[in-house]
Amino acid sequence: MISDSTVKAIMEAARERDWDRFHSPATLSRSISIEAAELLECYQWGDEARDGDLGHVADELADVLTYCIEMAECMGLDMDKIVLDKLAKTKLKYPVETSKGSTEKYRELH
Repeated sequence: MISDSTVKAIMEAARERDWDRFHSPATLSRSISIEAAELLECYQWGDEARDGDLGHVADELADVLTYCIEMAECMGLDMDKIVLDKLAKTKLKYPVETSKGSTEKYRELH
């Protein structure tokens, strides 16, 4: 996962600018969605980054990740735990035997 030093740097950057007072689960979830849309815009007209600009893609992905980290911190959630818990649920919902190589939704696999 993201290192503790990176998480601390992200949180400190918000604190230094007094942006953390605007951070709530609602505002951060909206920001995640907005930044995800900006990331998607990089691929609006094709399967390759627009103008091959991977730097722009990296910047937008960093924005998404930053807001996700800030939301987890705001809510007091352990990022490793929530990701691993969700992965365990996904493994149960999509067993290898029925889902390997398939893009079918859960309900269509059974």
